[in-house]
Amino acid sequence: MLDRLYEVISDRRDRRPAGSYVVSLLEGGWDAMAAKVREEAEEVVLAARDESDEALTHEVADLLFHVWVLMAWRGIAPKQVDLELEGRFGTGGFEEK
Repeated sequence: MLDRLYEVISDRRDRRPAGSYVVSLLEGGWDAMAAKVREEAEEVVLAARDESDEALTHEVADLLFHVWVLMAWRGIAPKQVDLELEGRFGTGGFEEK
């Protein structure tokens, strides 16, 4: 599903259909996208602490969507993230950044 989502976001980025939420984020530039990612990340943290599993799932989906928009804006494909994660897997744990 995440690959399909990225395809749709990339298509909207390239075609720029009127009324598209993705287009509005892209046209807002880095500031708009960064603000949404921050907002959604905060909502994930709050939902994890205070809300139901369903609410947390909803907020995680929102966060992933907005991160994918940011990735498409930068031209970073999901496969690049897959490769990064694969490189960390089985090496004694993830390095903390």
